[in-house]
Amino acid sequence: MTAEQRNKWIGFDLGGTKMLSRVYDGDFKPLGWNRKKTKAHLGTKAGLERVVETIRDALKDADVDPSEIAGIGIGCPGPIDMEKGVVLDPPNLGWGKVSIRKHLEQEFGCPVAVANDVDAGVYGEYRFGSAKGVRTVIGVFPGTGIGGGCIYEGAILRGSKCSCVEIGHIPVLPDGPLCGCGQRGCLEAVASRLAVAASAARSVYRGEAPYLQKAAGTDLSSIRSSSLANAIKAGDEAIEQIVRDAAHHIGTALAGVIHLISPDVVVLGGGLVEAMPKLFVEDVMAAARDRVMVAYRDTFKVVATELGDDAGVLGAAAWAEKMVVGQSTK
Repeated sequence: MTAEQRNKWIGFDLGGTKMLSRVYDGDFKPLGWNRKKTKAHLGTKAGLERVVETIRDALKDADVDPSEIAGIGIGCPGPIDMEKGVVLDPPNLGWGKVSIRKHLEQEFGCPVAVANDVDAGVYGEYRFGSAKGVRTVIGVFPGTGIGGGCIYEGAILRGSKCSCVEIGHIPVLPDGPLCGCGQRGCLEAVASRLAVAASAARSVYRGEAPYLQKAAGTDLSSIRSSSLANAIKAGDEAIEQIVRDAAHHIGTALAGVIHLISPDVVVLGGGLVEAMPKLFVEDVMAAARDRVMVAYRDTFKVVATELGDDAGVLGAAAWAEKMVVGQSTK
């Protein structure tokens, strides 16, 4: 099959708890998909095999032959060497340094573009969602960790050696809780879904959250974003304060980023935001506006993701198209 006949794209979102693959046609209309649990504890080799399996199952669901694929885009958590397609010791994935581009190109025989998962999600929102066409957009996605990304004039903002905008590892509490990266007091350690769930479990243990006690108890795996949202609706004031504190921390960290980059739009995504969009958008915006210089207060808006779970996988596929088409026109 000639290069011109390869007209389909694969997007892949490798998250901390799940991996999602979608097959798209040339207009980025979805043709098929597959989702699996990440199972980070299996290690690097088994993890890569699971990625390949998920892509192959998505191709089967779409009834598409691998020879029709023009390129694969994959968003991975943690720092990325985008030039070499290497994942650099992601703190929440349990992998080491992995040449994921080389592995997937050998498996599928097509170009592979590798990006940070939140960069991919923000690129998806820039191309198709709530930040379509703006000059500069910052994304903050609280989940197992807290990922950040930036699109500037149509391209992913990155350093010369690796991806950047790791907002989850901005220190916000000196000598605060230990973070997965090994440092203390990072934004991720106090405002990620995992950190919020841990604080909520302590409130349940102390008898401060009766609704959450009935719904989930103190089991962290049962305290999901939807459980927290339902507890707040039912009147668990302690849980609402924990979530608002997390949003406040995110807004405070964002203030520093706004001073540096001055984005037009800040996009919030991830399970916590999707479960409580109004709370997060309002509280993050309020905290950020309170902490920026007066000249910046009306220069940006905070919005929730429009694409939801599809932001990362669609953005990864679109980024692959940009990279492949860009290379072919040079």
